[in-house]
Amino acid sequence: MTKEVMKGRSISPGKAEGEAIVSKTPLGFYGGIDAKTGIVIEKGHELEGKNVKDKILVFPTGKGSTVGSYVIYGLKKNGVAPKAIINKETETIVATGVILADIPCVDQIDIEKLNTGDRLKVDATKGTVEHA
Repeated sequence: MTKEVMKGRSISPGKAEGEAIVSKTPLGFYGGIDAKTGIVIEKGHELEGKNVKDKILVFPTGKGSTVGSYVIYGLKKNGVAPKAIINKETETIVATGVILADIPCVDQIDIEKLNTGDRLKVDATKGTVEHA
């Protein structure tokens, strides 16, 4: 595995390292993730039943209601938030949520190169992602 450093755009600064949980499809937080448990509850989603707690959450873009920002904040407040979020494109709902919750977030990353189980290092202050 190469130590390629992927350069993206910083959305919310900070650093994190951990195991990736990757979705190839958009993820909605409102009605998609339980803010009390961190478990993906969206019916039929490829991550349904999986927990985002302490993971590096990777997905192309968010979807759905603006209430999703508060769900992200709720995940953090309840101690079940991901360590960091990586997107192909971070839209306003996710951007607002990660900033409110102080979760490191980077976008403009080629998420096709990332897989569930990969150990990743995220430096969202610099906008970089690399395999640990």
